[in-house]
Amino acid sequence: MFSTRMTDFCTRLSDAGIDIALITDDDSVYYLTGYYDYLHMEFGRPTILAVTSKGESLLVTPTMELDMAEAAAVVDRIEAWNDGMGEEWRAALPALLQGSGRVAIEPDQMPPIVRNYVSTLVDDTRVTDVTPIIGDLRMIKSAEELQLARHAGEVANAMMAAGRGAIGDGVREFEVALATSAAGTRKAAELLDAHYKDARMSPNTHFLQIMASGQDITMPHHRASTRIMKRGEPVFLCFCGMTNFHRFKLGFDRTFWIEEVPDQLQSDVYKVAVDSQAAALEVLRPGATAEDIHAEYARVIQGAGYDYPFRCGRATGYSFLEKPQLVFGDRTVLQPGMVLAVDGSVSVAKTFRAQVGDSFVITEDGYEQLTSHPKALEDVTLKG
Repeated sequence: MFSTRMTDFCTRLSDAGIDIALITDDDSVYYLTGYYDYLHMEFGRPTILAVTSKGESLLVTPTMELDMAEAAAVVDRIEAWNDGMGEEWRAALPALLQGSGRVAIEPDQMPPIVRNYVSTLVDDTRVTDVTPIIGDLRMIKSAEELQLARHAGEVANAMMAAGRGAIGDGVREFEVALATSAAGTRKAAELLDAHYKDARMSPNTHFLQIMASGQDITMPHHRASTRIMKRGEPVFLCFCGMTNFHRFKLGFDRTFWIEEVPDQLQSDVYKVAVDSQAAALEVLRPGATAEDIHAEYARVIQGAGYDYPFRCGRATGYSFLEKPQLVFGDRTVLQPGMVLAVDGSVSVAKTFRAQVGDSFVITEDGYEQLTSHPKALEDVTLKG
């Protein structure tokens, strides 16, 4: 799988007239090589993948990660560097870049310390952006990736069911987060044992649980706290960060109520949120553009008298955000094999917010749904 991706990538570099690409985005390094779980720039340690249009690949990574790199990375060569010794990670770059023509980097992903050093070796007129090439390469998922997506959906469904079951009057938010994490980890472990050979891949869920309840419901990225939930309160659960199976990400969220919906405003807003997602799904198919999906979603929300909404969704994969985005101005034509998170959402500032969201694979004639949980108001009103 990784060799095939690397070959395709090198062909695209050659077609674009690029001699060498320097890849520093962690997810792109994994996509091309299979190398993961090394310490990243948060610890001051760059990892750099160099790929030439002729098909040569070099992984530059810290010495402490060498055993991991040798076990996982599908590359021609590995050069390890150690803290404080010689020129560290810089040592490999002069020889790589000497005499090269066009050099491609990921401008928005390359750490400034690496970018600044590359600038001392290569004139900026020879530097170009490789991000569109990688984005296009990663946009259509392979059969192996679609299997990961489906399994990620199973993990997400297990987390949502556990979260729903843990919500209740008198329950603290963090107790819900513990339940979702345990359920997702157990489902992931079951799938890893049954379908995958990589014993190093962790089943544990990632990210802090996104959830909000009561007066915090309008905060879309609030994390689980010690707050005690009460009867009649809305509760928002989002797994867009936690659904991360075998490094594949999905989007998935729901709004619930504890035992009863307290007023008509909340039920009305929720209905528009659900309807806006349904409108988007009516046009979710090959041949539609990304902004077509957003337009239908926005039409329902604005038609009900609410403000112009944020994006309807986004592509996912090994990154939380990939190409395309379901937003005005993105005219990418949808194709079979894309994986997209599609939301419905309405916000009333400082009053109430409702959101539902699921992930889908674009198929030859429509879509396949990866996440599922009831959305009818009576189904998301949790009885004690």
